[in-house]
Amino acid sequence: MEEQVTPEEHRLDADLRVCDPSTVDITDELENERLSIIMSELIDGFATVRKYKIAATFFGSSRCTVGDEIYEAATELAGKLAKSNFTIISGGAGGIMEAANKGAFEAGGESVGLNIALPSEQSPNKYLTEEKTFQYFFTRKVMLTFASEVYVYFPGGFGTLDELFEILTLIQTGKIKKLPVILYGKEYWQPLIEIMEKHLLEKYQTIDPEDVQLYRVVDSVDEAYQTIISSVHC
Repeated sequence: MEEQVTPEEHRLDADLRVCDPSTVDITDELENERLSIIMSELIDGFATVRKYKIAATFFGSSRCTVGDEIYEAATELAGKLAKSNFTIISGGAGGIMEAANKGAFEAGGESVGLNIALPSEQSPNKYLTEEKTFQYFFTRKVMLTFASEVYVYFPGGFGTLDELFEILTLIQTGKIKKLPVILYGKEYWQPLIEIMEKHLLEKYQTIDPEDVQLYRVVDSVDEAYQTIISSVHC
């Protein structure tokens, strides 16, 4: 007979996957400990990101590697921005995150990684001048959301799309000021753009015409760089 899991147990397990399930005790003490960790991550996270005056946050696939076109493009763009006094912030692990940090690091700039503790032991990349690891996705996302003056999205999977729509929703609803949202790679992003413009806007009117102006699609490092520099007061 399949073991039944209560909603509370399922919720706790989802947030505490880095722990041994046999040690999970659903008590007030555990809840207080979790709240303490959350508060600590928020306080330490804000202390980290507020140190940097002008920053660009990079998002994208963790699965690309050195030599891939998007990896090299992210490295080049981050390097150019670092030379223009941008701090480069990423999720701190591999793929596009590593590429962005590598570009900043090799350019002699500030390279920050906001990592997440996972059962698979997602390790920080080696191109960081500062690193912070979070236990909770949502506290990490708060830091990635409020860290920068521009958000650059390279091709990626569920996490990248989640972070993209998070930023677009915050701008759309006025929870954060309107900031440049750069989508790199027309071939990758065009199908999603068509869904938003043809399906959401034109057919179902679930978004407004100004909502499809919240992002800019670019197709080269130079175009991305010039768009960012012209949009952000350095």
